Amino acid sequence: MKIVFLSIFLLFCRNLNAQVSYSKLSLPYGKYAVGFKHYIRYDSTRTYERLSDWNKKAIARPIPISLWFPAKKQIQNNQMTIEDYMVILKEEEEWEVLPDERILDWFYYSNSDENKSHLKEKVKAVKNTKPFQNKFPAVVYSPSYQASSIENFALCEFLASHGFVVISSPSRGTDNRFLDGGTTRDIETQARDIQYLINEIENLPFTDNNNLAVIGFSFGGISNVLAQMMDKRIKAIICLDGSIKYQYQKIQASPYFNLFNVDVPFLFMLQKDIPIEVIKEDKIESTLNTKFEFYDSVKYSDAYYFKFNNMTHSYFSSMGVLFQERDIRQDKSDTEIMDSYKWVNIYTLNFLNAFLNNQHRGKAFLENQPAVNGVVGEIILKKSKKSLTKPFSFEDFNLVAIKQNYNNLDNLYNTIKKEQPTFKVDEWKANTLGLTLLFKKRIQEGINVLMLNTNLFPESANAYDSLGEGYLIAGDKKNAAESFKNSLKFDPQNKNAINRLKQIGK
Repeated sequence: MKIVFLSIFLLFCRNLNAQVSYSKLSLPYGKYAVGFKHYIRYDSTRTYERLSDWNKKAIARPIPISLWFPAKKQIQNNQMTIEDYMVILKEEEEWEVLPDERILDWFYYSNSDENKSHLKEKVKAVKNTKPFQNKFPAVVYSPSYQASSIENFALCEFLASHGFVVISSPSRGTDNRFLDGGTTRDIETQARDIQYLINEIENLPFTDNNNLAVIGFSFGGISNVLAQMMDKRIKAIICLDGSIKYQYQKIQASPYFNLFNVDVPFLFMLQKDIPIEVIKEDKIESTLNTKFEFYDSVKYSDAYYFKFNNMTHSYFSSMGVLFQERDIRQDKSDTEIMDSYKWVNIYTLNFLNAFLNNQHRGKAFLENQPAVNGVVGEIILKKSKKSLTKPFSFEDFNLVAIKQNYNNLDNLYNTIKKEQPTFKVDEWKANTLGLTLLFKKRIQEGINVLMLNTNLFPESANAYDSLGEGYLIAGDKKNAAESFKNSLKFDPQNKNAINRLKQIGK
């Protein structure tokens, strides 16, 4: 029997086979050879069950990893084929025992003569070659719903040839390889897998860990947004027709959702309008063509939005371009699809160059109208918006304070207040920070923070009480007593201050 592939949007009832090949993608590759490596790590913080083992045994969560990187040179004998990638798909589906010749029969795509011919095509990647010795920006690729790490191998190869290290793992459920159905829990699970990959890539000697982006296709294009909300190491987000447009309410249900944290450049590439015929026949929500609440809500991000008028959802991945059966109700010709997929690669590269490599040419490319960049006709429509100035937060204040070892905090506060009039310090945050520093044995630093808190909140019994604790830890009984007395002025029933004064002997 054929394993069912779940797709949120595309349930084709009328189709024909694709007539394309890998070589016809005609991607403008960069100067580097492309190395490739596939291996498995295990996340011991989570459990997982391999369903095909039939033993219901919980194991550490396996993380199959595909890694593309700039390499020194091509080794022709080790040049990979598309079939090599499909074998990885087979492994990630936990059907390692399946004969290779049954791959197309078993997974996702029809076993047509055209599809069979793709399997023998050679690709850009080479196995068993050494990485180019340099520091390269890193990209985490997050696949679509329950898809393989290699689903967009052509894009990953393309980026590696231009000097990016790309890492990916399959989209899997929390407990086993099956997702729950695109739930909030599924999003959180894939976001944690992204964080695991970030940790993995940080250990590689040829990555620049200060410059990292996430790319997500379809369901991966909602999980990567949540990952950025959770992880400040992510410096840019790309969504290839991502579910952040279509399932916004599901990410909002996560306790990790925080729109304020989306303060990095954001690129969204959108499929063409879904025809009315398809909307009715496939029972698709008609507002999907127009509604994009996340994009409208983002405030603190330079956001770019490109609509590809020759692309339907599947063709934002190389596997979709090569193998997906065409829907005669809405799909464009193979030539138009391949041309648009090429532009998806080019816009991805320029966005990464703009915001990871700080290239002015990449930024200009994004700001240009598509026709200026060489796009023929109105096959790509652009809109964008600039980031608003993000309010200065206490967390930002702390980062600056750290650099000056928490000295001269009153002057720092006054300087920032002049530049950022809306900035304010919450008493409880300053109090917590001061106490945390005390407990970490950074006593003078903690006292400095607590002194700032009493200056900002001169009638707070709790602020003076905490400052008294700081002085007491420092052995300064005189100032400790003074602080506890000040606390009692505003809260005569403060038992801690009363007891501490008795302890001091005042």
